[in-house]
Amino acid sequence: MERIIKPIFWTTRSVKDLEKITRFNSKLYGFEKAIEIALEIRKHTEVLESIDSDFSKIGSIDATFSHLKRNYRKLIFNYCKITYREGNDKVFINRVFDTRQNPNKNK
Repeated sequence: MERIIKPIFWTTRSVKDLEKITRFNSKLYGFEKAIEIALEIRKHTEVLESIDSDFSKIGSIDATFSHLKRNYRKLIFNYCKITYREGNDKVFINRVFDTRQNPNKNK
């Protein structure tokens, strides 16, 4: 069976999360480094678009979202947890959470 490549779609919430992380990193490391980190986070999600991707083996189930209907998985990159789910024709990046923040904000 041939695999179908599903494009990545960043939700409005995940884009806002990434902007917040960029502002936080800008204060710590400066603007240029913060932009570089944000680009690295986005690049890290490209593994989900690969033809060789098997969603059952990439990342792990994100228990924080277990109360929801869909199956959410997570990728870890540096200090960030990237929560995503597979849709019918897209992979949705739902949240990006900097683990140095208050864990209650990750809901």
